[in-house]
Amino acid sequence: MHPAVQTLKNHIRVEHVIFATLLLAILLRFAFLDLKLFHHDEAIHAWFSYQLLTTGNYLYDPVYHGPFLYYITASMFAVFGDSDLVGRILPAIAGCALIPLVYWLYRLRYLTGKVAVIAALFLAIAPELVYFSRFLRNDIFVVFFSLLLVAAFLAWLDKEKWYYLALAAAAGALGMCSKENMPLILVTFGIFFLYLLWTRKITLPEKWIRDLIIAVIIFFGIIFTMYSSFWTHPEMILQAGPLAIEHWLAMHNEQRIAGPPVFYLLMFILYELPILLLALAGVILFLVTGKKRISEKSGEQKSEDQEPEVQEPKKSSLFASFFRRPSAPAFIDRKKEFMRFAVYWMLIACLTYAYIGEKVPWLSLHQLVPMIFVAAFALTFAGKYWKILLAVCAVLLFAMTCYVAYTPADIAEPIIQVQNSEDLVPLMAAIDTSDKIALATDQAWPFMWYYRGDAWDIFTYYGGKKDSSTLLAGDFDIIITHDDESYESLAGYTKETIRLNYWLDCPGTGEDPGWIAYYFTRAGKIGSYNVDVFTRSPV
Repeated sequence: MHPAVQTLKNHIRVEHVIFATLLLAILLRFAFLDLKLFHHDEAIHAWFSYQLLTTGNYLYDPVYHGPFLYYITASMFAVFGDSDLVGRILPAIAGCALIPLVYWLYRLRYLTGKVAVIAALFLAIAPELVYFSRFLRNDIFVVFFSLLLVAAFLAWLDKEKWYYLALAAAAGALGMCSKENMPLILVTFGIFFLYLLWTRKITLPEKWIRDLIIAVIIFFGIIFTMYSSFWTHPEMILQAGPLAIEHWLAMHNEQRIAGPPVFYLLMFILYELPILLLALAGVILFLVTGKKRISEKSGEQKSEDQEPEVQEPKKSSLFASFFRRPSAPAFIDRKKEFMRFAVYWMLIACLTYAYIGEKVPWLSLHQLVPMIFVAAFALTFAGKYWKILLAVCAVLLFAMTCYVAYTPADIAEPIIQVQNSEDLVPLMAAIDTSDKIALATDQAWPFMWYYRGDAWDIFTYYGGKKDSSTLLAGDFDIIITHDDESYESLAGYTKETIRLNYWLDCPGTGEDPGWIAYYFTRAGKIGSYNVDVFTRSPV
């Protein structure tokens, strides 16, 4: 190795690599952030946020998930103006913020330097994480709050400072205010916490009762405040929970957006194959490895000023000892226990979402984050080849990320779910120069968002097909109808059929799916909701 290269290598620290990774994450999430039109759901979320800003009204409805997204988006609109770009800024920040949390776990000695660097890079470039960090919906916030809760809770156990548990409580509460799957995550974490207590692998700080009281006040204070719309609807404190359970159990049973139990496995094969394969290897490696410490098995060298990895628990309180078997105090390896937690978290998440009836691509995130930690753990076993393998994985993931996030056209991908078509761009340009528009269809989205406020005054919304004489009498510049409920022609108008929104049209029963060819070519069939656009002919 050249002396200059060796000198540079000797001066590069974990902090430098993670900081560079953070810059990469920022670039991938913020570059051309408004390149694509809002997804169908994004338009709805943005419109409700705009209504909250302009009218001050909000009432929790489980169909549209928790209040957190609407309050923070309305706040962004108030400060920076209402637009697609502004609406996506906070999700992008949340996606970037996962990287510092990895570094925090490393500083707490729950991750080796290698695992931290690999996990940070995968979090920065994983296609689904990048895609849904550039997307106005709740899941990226739930993922961020989940990892923040873990890091803050571990910091509380380590530092014994009340404000770390308070931060963990706030993270859990804001996750609860984001989406109705957060209780599943809290239960998953809680079971593992009880396991750690039972096996005497952790102990509670001396003043844990005081800290717990503060945390409970913060937790329920945030939840009650947000779900009651800042106390303007106090009845929702008692009603929100039952409403959420009733609605989402009904959606689970109805399977409104159905898919097979292997739906998310197929998503990972399509977008995160290197991470998936490494994670599967990581589970096996973790199960078969002996009692050596994680740092030893992965070849990590421990510096002289680093605290010991194996620590004896501190004295416990009477209440904490109630949860433990009467055995001798256990010695723990922090890194090994965190990997045990990551494997457990990943497996429980994958099984949970495989069972849940509604299958949508953004729920992959809740399985992908723990999967990344397990994959990073596995890659450290590659010996001197780990950097080469990491580079290969990074290239594959980066290429897929660039394709799904930056293609300025309609793409046949399941990750898009129901995306508003780029065909709408020239249509909206024509609408911008028109005075009267007729919507003779039941589809008002995304027009309600893109022509919010006074801009909506030029629209006449009929909610369905009308008699042609009614439309002709309206003297409209543009008439928009569903192509299945349309007209052969309208006198004085030219007709064009375009996509309103679209999705990957999967083959039906008995058809040849052609998945192998699709995997490499991405030449899939696009299904779409089409509209006929009648534009007044020039005189």
